[in-house]
Amino acid sequence: MKATPRLSLLAVASLAVAGTLTVDTAAPAQAAACNGYVGLTFDDGPSSSTPALLNALTQNGLRATMFNQGQYAAAYPARVRAQVSAGMWVGNHSYTHPHLTQQSQATVDSEISRTQQAIAAAGGGTPKLFRPPYGETNSTVKAVAAKYGLTEIIWNVDSQDWNGASTDAIVAAAGRLTNGQVILMHDWSANSLAAIPRIAQGLAARGLCAGMISPQTGRAVAPTAAGAHTRSASDRLG
Repeated sequence: MKATPRLSLLAVASLAVAGTLTVDTAAPAQAAACNGYVGLTFDDGPSSSTPALLNALTQNGLRATMFNQGQYAAAYPARVRAQVSAGMWVGNHSYTHPHLTQQSQATVDSEISRTQQAIAAAGGGTPKLFRPPYGETNSTVKAVAAKYGLTEIIWNVDSQDWNGASTDAIVAAAGRLTNGQVILMHDWSANSLAAIPRIAQGLAARGLCAGMISPQTGRAVAPTAAGAHTRSASDRLG
């Protein structure tokens, strides 16, 4: 299987020498390697674990969506900026992680709106994606999320890292992902951190790439040049 890329590179080199190749081949080559996309997500950051998590993701060529709690985005703005600088997308995970389905509409509104503000103030842009704590939602939570232009994202695969899952179990969970699906992991989980190199290897072996989560469909898709999880200042002015 390694011979084909090598032959392709030789062919590209020959064309380049002959002066007949003028296009950038890096992007098509990368796209050709992706037969599908999955959404890696990490909840509850940013935290003291965030720098190591970002380092592991970038070293293994992975991008992920970080569903941040507003209270931590406000406390650690530099770590939110580090998430963005590392190529990650930033989503809303409420301000204090309560059981939103047990709260009044006013409290739900406060939890979501304050997180939007905290992430934006930290330099993470204005999120377009919202994950309710514990994956718990109802009509009130959905309505408030929609009010702030947020798409609610749950998950297809639960890594169970929050429940003490081993690194092997987390790797196996990621192995069940199929095109378009999303997996739940957590920023603070040492076992999820340890699983990242093997998750990357497993995805590559199956022709899957780590993509962004579409605000339109809630499914993992190929990243766009501008990203998809936050609105730029010009978008907000429009």
